[in-house]
Amino acid sequence: MEKINQHLKSNKNLSLELDDAYDEALKDREFKSFVSKIKLKREILKKYTSLLEESSKEYSNCTKCRGIMECKNKLEGYAYLPKVSESSLEFSYRACKYKKKIDRENKYHENTLLYSVPDEIKNASMKNIYKTDKKRYDTISKLAKFIKEYKKDKNQKGLYICGNFGSGKTYLVAATFNELAKDGIKSAIVFWPEFLNDLKSSFNSPLKTEFSSKYNSVKKAPILLIDDIGAESVSQWSRDEILCPILQYRMDSKLPTFFTSNLDLDALETHLAITSKGDEIVKSGRVISRIKQLTDYQELISKNLRK
Repeated sequence: MEKINQHLKSNKNLSLELDDAYDEALKDREFKSFVSKIKLKREILKKYTSLLEESSKEYSNCTKCRGIMECKNKLEGYAYLPKVSESSLEFSYRACKYKKKIDRENKYHENTLLYSVPDEIKNASMKNIYKTDKKRYDTISKLAKFIKEYKKDKNQKGLYICGNFGSGKTYLVAATFNELAKDGIKSAIVFWPEFLNDLKSSFNSPLKTEFSSKYNSVKKAPILLIDDIGAESVSQWSRDEILCPILQYRMDSKLPTFFTSNLDLDALETHLAITSKGDEIVKSGRVISRIKQLTDYQELISKNLRK
């Protein structure tokens, strides 16, 4: 009997503590207004006082916020808010209107597969490209033409863009792909040296499906950019078993393919010829012939924009 009385007393003390905490919280006008909108009885609400205080503060921050850059909540772009579930409350983070707007505007990024490329490339935009240098006009014009023509006919040739370091080759192509992505057109951008390393690692792993998935996602991408070809360490495997089959498949399927490189095609042919087995100019020539079938050559010599 004594234990029962102690238990009842303990429960009563707890209830009083909850009442006191809830009443204290109600002294805050914003908290009072916030909980008044929740259709639950006081006896239930008082059990969630500390969580409701947190929610009230984050909700208040949101009502005064003018943009996501001003967000004062713990998780930028989100508010920790309650939801009535039967006779209790469930709390979760919900995106604010600014976060939802950003997500809608950036949804097109889902259409571009990226392998080891920086955020700058991910967010490349035609409206932000550097247009002051007249040497860039011809390249920009051809890429703009590609966007227009691809929407009418998907069997378009890509470009092999050769130019100096930092001239903006990759950015221009990425901006082109992003414009198409806004219309739901899928593409892939692959930093070639890193992709080969990653592919080789997955080839030696127990999960062979990982290798196949990476390889085929690039091989079969509706539009592809092989970025910085010529910067990789050449091997017979990378040239004859990876690059050449990809190019052959894309040539047969008439899939638009772009390349960026610091090397012109003659220099690339020399680069691809040299492996541990010696000088294999015939095999490298096969790769170059496929690149010529897939692309038009475009030189881009401009000032270094990375300085």
